[in-house]
Amino acid sequence: MTEVDLNLLVALDALLQEQSVSAAARRMNLSTSAMSRTLSRLRTALRDPILVPAGRGMVATPHALAIAADVHALREAVVRVLSPAATLDIREISRDFTIRANEAFVLLYAATLSAAVAGAAPGIRLRFAPRSDKDVHPLREAAVDLDIGVLPADAGELRCQTLFEDRYVGVARHGHPILDAGKLTVGAYAACGHVVFSPQADFAGPVDRALAELGAHREVKLIVPSFPAVIAVASTSDLIGSIPKSYLRPAAVDQIATFDLPFVMPGFDIVQAWHPRMDADPVHRWLRALIFETFRSMG
Repeated sequence: MTEVDLNLLVALDALLQEQSVSAAARRMNLSTSAMSRTLSRLRTALRDPILVPAGRGMVATPHALAIAADVHALREAVVRVLSPAATLDIREISRDFTIRANEAFVLLYAATLSAAVAGAAPGIRLRFAPRSDKDVHPLREAAVDLDIGVLPADAGELRCQTLFEDRYVGVARHGHPILDAGKLTVGAYAACGHVVFSPQADFAGPVDRALAELGAHREVKLIVPSFPAVIAVASTSDLIGSIPKSYLRPAAVDQIATFDLPFVMPGFDIVQAWHPRMDADPVHRWLRALIFETFRSMG
C-alpha cells in the first residue's frame, strides 16, 4: 500500500472548502506558491485537476465535488484521533473493569473499592476474577484490566504500582501452647503441625524455603485454597499457619492469635499491574489512581 501523506488530506480539504489557492494557503498558513505546489501533487495523486479556472476564480471538478464530503469527514476524524483526549467527566462514564485478585483480597477490599468507585463514578462497575496463578497472559490478551497481587518475576513489559508492603506472621488458636513458649524457637515452630495456603496444592512454599536455609523442616498437615481458610482452620484446631499481615482485619484478630515468625522472612509488595496499552486510557488511569489513593488512605 502506498504511503499516504496526511498533510495532503488537510490541504485537499482546504482547497475544496475555499475553492481558491490563495484562500486555502491563508487557512493553512502557507505561501500561495507552496499551496500551488501542493495542488500539483494532489492533481498527480488523484489524476484529476481538482480545481479549474472559472472567470476570475476557480471551481471544483465533478470528481472533486463528489469526494469533498468524504475528504472533510476524514480530516475531522484525523484531527480527533491526533488530538488530546477531552476533559474527562468521570461521573458520565459507563464502563466495566475486570480486576484479577485472590480470594482473600476480594474478601478484605472489594467492598471498600466498590464503594470508592461508586461514590465518584456511578456508571463504572468492577468485576473481580479469581487469581489462581501469576500468569501474565490475561493482561497481555486484555482478558483483565488490572491484576492485583505479588508481581511475578516474568512480568516483562507490564507496568506496576505498589499499593502496600506486606510480610508474613504466624497464626494459631487462642490458647495454643506455642503462644506460651516464651521466646519461640525455630525448632518449636517447625515441630508443630501446619496448615498452608497453596493455589497449586504444593506442600512447600516460601516459609519452607526459609526454614530449609536454617536446616529445619516443618510438618505440613493440611493445604487449603485461601488465606481466610488458613485462619479458619488454625482458629479451630492445633494446626498453626502463616499469612500476610494485611489479612488480619479486626474480625480476624478476634478469631485468631498472631505471633512473629522465629526466623527472617523477606517482606513483599502488593502491586496493581496493567499492560502498557492502557497507560494513556483516561478512565483506566483514573481507576488506577483511585485504587492507589484508597490504599494510601488506609495507611
